[in-house]
This record gives sequence, structure tokens and C-alpha cells, in this order.
Amino acid sequence: MDATRTVACLIYPDVMSLDVTGPMQVFASANVERQRQGLPRHYELVLLGTTAGPVVTSAGLKLVADASWADCDPATLDTLLIPGGVGVDAQWRDQALLAWLRAAEPSVRRLGSVCSGALILAEAGLFDGRKATTHWADLAALGEYASIEVQGDRLHTYDPTDPQASHLFSSAGVTAGIDLALALVEADLGRALALAVAQRLVMFLRRPGGQTQFSPMLAAPSGNVARLAALLEWIPGHLGDDLSIEALAAQAHMTPRTLCRLFSQETGMGPGQYIERVRLEAARNLLLDAQASIATVARLTGFGHPENLRRSFQKHLSVSPRDFYQRFG
Repeated sequence: MDATRTVACLIYPDVMSLDVTGPMQVFASANVERQRQGLPRHYELVLLGTTAGPVVTSAGLKLVADASWADCDPATLDTLLIPGGVGVDAQWRDQALLAWLRAAEPSVRRLGSVCSGALILAEAGLFDGRKATTHWADLAALGEYASIEVQGDRLHTYDPTDPQASHLFSSAGVTAGIDLALALVEADLGRALALAVAQRLVMFLRRPGGQTQFSPMLAAPSGNVARLAALLEWIPGHLGDDLSIEALAAQAHMTPRTLCRLFSQETGMGPGQYIERVRLEAARNLLLDAQASIATVARLTGFGHPENLRRSFQKHLSVSPRDFYQRFG
């Protein structure tokens, strides 16, 4: 019979409720799937607060701490998760909590953060000399810790093949904690069980940890794009056409030099970079909808050869088109 693993999550006033309930539901659902297969529960779930009892989250909902973290022996825990939320500032100033986390780190098999919970572990010094990520809005705050290698555009840093990254890790904002939890379940119980959990939760199996936090097309331009508006609206419908700088300049009725200057000023990138991002986004959507083969997607979106599409996917998403399709399509 498999040994039961205790998964604990810290809770505190104004914690982000989904940072707690999202990952914990993944472990709970893993128990349900095992029971459906006639197997025993694998995880025991525990919430730890400053004291036992109800804690009000940032949503106004109450979660109930099973015990005080101060009274918990870390050696009894397999996995400890530190969530984020607007109440995180008070927690990284709590010297008693930071001391307890430092003492817990060598005792638990896995210690990780969700969203801005990374700031608590960073203040405890546990990410010193390591890679870490957090919600994109908190990257600057995490970057103030000079000893941390901030991995800004990824979902989580957990890697079961790396002894360090499988022991101490972090994840990006909110739902990335669910991706992290699925990765932990997969490492514990196998891909088939993790897939069953994801299907039960009606979500993707899991996004790879190295995948970008958000679509590049959601990145806000750096200024007023009014002078380029017509061209930017025209581009998505002509991805298979010649979109060289000269062709774009002719379409926009301006010189190539002026076009490049405006793109840099008003979108924060050059014309070539912008075109690649738009083509990549179009390719992502086609693969998500399973509308065409990879070769056809490459042709329709202007990449031409599938190898060009593969290089762009690896460069920006850290995943191949085939793997992207198999996971999400």
C-alpha cells in the first residue's frame, strides 16, 4: 500500500482563495480518482494558519486552518505550499513565520510558492542562488532580491528531474498553481492519473512549466498606435502574404525607416518581431481548435515550413507545435 503524503498549505488574512483551493483541489481530485480505481487515498490535506480556526480571504470567504504552523512539525509534511494574495506583505514581515519556514525547508520533501507567495520564501532567503518566478505583476518586487534568478515569463520552476528544482520551486499567478499541482501529482502518481484529474476538472492536462505566462498578443503596446491602426488591422488577414518591411511600408504609405521607427515607438518591437508574434498567435489558435495539420498551419500563418513554426514555438513558448497540439489541441 502506498504511503499517505501530507500536503499542507499556509493560509493567512487576505490570502488569495484560489491560490489555496486550486492546488488543493487537484490533490483532492487525485484521491477521488484513486478511489475510483479501488486504490487508497494518497494525500492528506492540511491548512496551516497563525492559529487554528477561520481565516478571511481577500474574496471575503472564510477558510478554516486545521492547526497553527508554529505547532506543526515540518517532518510530518511531504509538501508545503505558500500561496499569495494582498495579505502577503504582512506575512513576509513576520519573522517567526520566516524562521519556521527556514527550519521547515530541509525537513519537507517539497516546498513551493503560488503567485506572490514567492515573496515570502524570498524574504526567508530560501530562493537565494536559485531560479524563481511569480505573478507577472510582482516580478519587479521579486527582482529586488539580487541573489534570485528571476524567471519572469514561465508558469512554474518545478522540475522532477532536477534535485534542487524538485525540492524548492515557485509558480506564477493564480491558475499556474493548478498547473504546478498537476505536475506534482504527475511526478507522484504518473501521467495517466494526472490526466484523469485534469479531465475531471475540465482543464488541460497541464501547461509546461516553461510556457509563457500569457499570450504575447495580450502585451500592451507602449504608446498610441493610431498611426499604425489600419496596418495592424490589415496584418492578421494577410499572414500568408509578403510581410517584409518594404511590403508593410508600402501598405502603410510610409517609408521603411518611418515604419520601423513607429513600430518601435508604438508597439515596443520591430515589424519583424510583431509579425512573428501575430503569426505565432494565429498558429496557436489553429492548433488549439485542431483545424489543420502542423504543416498546413505553418503554411496558412506565413511560417512556410513546419521547421520555422517549430523554432518560433520553442523560442517564445518553450514547447514544440506537436507537443502543444497533443497537450491542448
